[in-house]
Amino acid sequence: MLAVTNFKGGSGKTTTTAHLAQFLALQGYRVLAVDLDPQASLSALLGVLPEVDVASNQTLYAAIRYDEERRPLSQVIRPTYFDGLDLVPGNLELMEFEHTTPRALSAGASGETLFFARVAAALDEVADNYDVVVIDCPPQLGFLTLSGLCAATAMIITIHPQMLDISSMSQFLLMTRDLLGVVRDAGGELRYDFIRYLLTRYEPQDAPQTKVAALLRNLFDDHVLTNPMLKSAAISDAGLTKQTLYEIGRENMTRSTYDRAMESLEAVNSEIEALIKQAWGRA
Repeated sequence: MLAVTNFKGGSGKTTTTAHLAQFLALQGYRVLAVDLDPQASLSALLGVLPEVDVASNQTLYAAIRYDEERRPLSQVIRPTYFDGLDLVPGNLELMEFEHTTPRALSAGASGETLFFARVAAALDEVADNYDVVVIDCPPQLGFLTLSGLCAATAMIITIHPQMLDISSMSQFLLMTRDLLGVVRDAGGELRYDFIRYLLTRYEPQDAPQTKVAALLRNLFDDHVLTNPMLKSAAISDAGLTKQTLYEIGRENMTRSTYDRAMESLEAVNSEIEALIKQAWGRA
């Protein structure tokens, strides 16, 4: 289970998640994409409009809620138009978990799974049906994000190489460390096969960005993915029609722009696939 996360919006988190999920499906893996973000941009990118196509109790919240309306996750999962890729859609209903969890904690209900283990428990029910689960976390450090990070066995942190974003990320990492420490003390198991930083919306001709990228590589060494995701008009153009680069086709834009973006995308996703295989003990 791989979580894609960052505290700051606009870091390319959802775009990264969608393209990675589709790439893995194209390689023949059975992939489940989980939209943990109440804004549900991942769902929209994968063809499910959160305000129209997702009714009450049809998100992950249905499988992690604390009352008698809880449902098995298998009843929430729906296929996408992409062969080999299924989706747990999101919408604003996911915010209910942020509101009901404090009440459940204060009530101290016996026999209930603690909040940080609920996403993992729900995903465990369907784990045998998939090779890879990719989780798009919300851009805030709430109960949903913590639950997603506790369920994950690997993490990709997307980072736009600008100093304000670096400052925001450092705060995110400090808070995450402290909160996950509390979760560990409460009995939560945290084991990550790998944690990597992915440079997104990177412009190699931008001197300040190259300096920030060099700083990150100096600080985190090989924990920064070798390949950055380049900023590209091709991905932006595809997003206008809620499509990904794998869908829009070369004929819809300048070929050199498309090819450059696809080359960057394939390099990033192949590097992440190699890390997944390494975690599985495969060459």
